Amino acid sequence: MRPLRAVVFDVDGTLVDSERDGHRVAFNAAFEEAGLPDRWDVATYGTLLRIAGGERRLAFWFEASGRLPGEARELAARLHPQKTRLMRELVEAGRIAPRPGARELLAELAAHGVAVHVATTGTRAWVEPLLDTAFGPCFTTVVTGTEVPDLKPSPAVYERVLTLTGLAPHETVAVEDSANGVRAAVAAGLRCLAARNAYTADDDFSGASVDATGLDDPRLVGWVRGRLPAGPGG
Repeated sequence: MRPLRAVVFDVDGTLVDSERDGHRVAFNAAFEEAGLPDRWDVATYGTLLRIAGGERRLAFWFEASGRLPGEARELAARLHPQKTRLMRELVEAGRIAPRPGARELLAELAAHGVAVHVATTGTRAWVEPLLDTAFGPCFTTVVTGTEVPDLKPSPAVYERVLTLTGLAPHETVAVEDSANGVRAAVAAGLRCLAARNAYTADDDFSGASVDATGLDDPRLVGWVRGRLPAGPGG
């Protein structure tokens, strides 16, 4: 087994518990600020997560709730920047927690000289402060949806990370929490470790090299440890 040179992490639901108590809360606050009656409970938001991208999610919801398609798209485009601002406020208040095992896994990778990068379709305006607040300056390359608007399962964000870092897919592994994320990583030629969460417990992870319940699952941790270089820098 070739030693790992790098690990590329997704953010939402993978490194942090951000969906239920982060994005959902920010969407609901944006509805309230705009004087709209719409609210997303935990179960409703779980269903809406099947639609990738916050603005697309809003447009779908507004149209499904009876707005005309043009009105739904316009309202979504107006509301999404407000939601991003509110999400950033939650991040800066320390409301978004790392998933169990995230900090420990990052520390172990750093101890063995394995670089860590980020490939997310989240907006840089909240992703960057979240990573800094939750983990500090440990990520070498961070590519977000601000630079690569193609949503997963498109492999575009992973392909950008590989281009920027010069890494070969065979020496890199991705870590994801959703079926769309796994498909994106695999389409970019990467092996992918799946770390399920409450919202993705029923996703199809048949393309993943490991199907785990979280970042602290012994199956995922053991897979990584079995491929660590002998010491810092290999």
